[in-house]
Amino acid sequence: MSDSPTPSKGQPAIREAALFGLCPRCGAKTLFAGWARFSERCSACGLDFSRFNVGDGPAAFLILIVGSLVVGLAIWLQLAFEPPWWVHVLLWVPLTTVGVLALLRVTKAWLLAMEFRQSAAEHRHEGGADE
Repeated sequence: MSDSPTPSKGQPAIREAALFGLCPRCGAKTLFAGWARFSERCSACGLDFSRFNVGDGPAAFLILIVGSLVVGLAIWLQLAFEPPWWVHVLLWVPLTTVGVLALLRVTKAWLLAMEFRQSAAEHRHEGGADE
């Protein structure tokens, strides 16, 4: 099969592809080879995942969002209960780490699925009546 993203009935919704690590073309559960490492290609349909450039966007995005939530909660906790500093360390360091790592896989899959869909829309537009 070619790597051109053509729409088909077997394509999962972007939300499903992100949550379950599904191939954005065929819906097979082949997107990841590790916790947050993409496979080279889909073993079911042959889509080359390495051609998508997800980069560090998901990690930076998650650090900003999770970090903002953690800072807001830490400030609230400090103002409401005034715990010792070590309570903050015991709470917020693991919570931040787990929050970012838990959401990293979903965010990376979501971004790859979005890239796939966007190039599919661009591909359909090429060679149309507008040219």
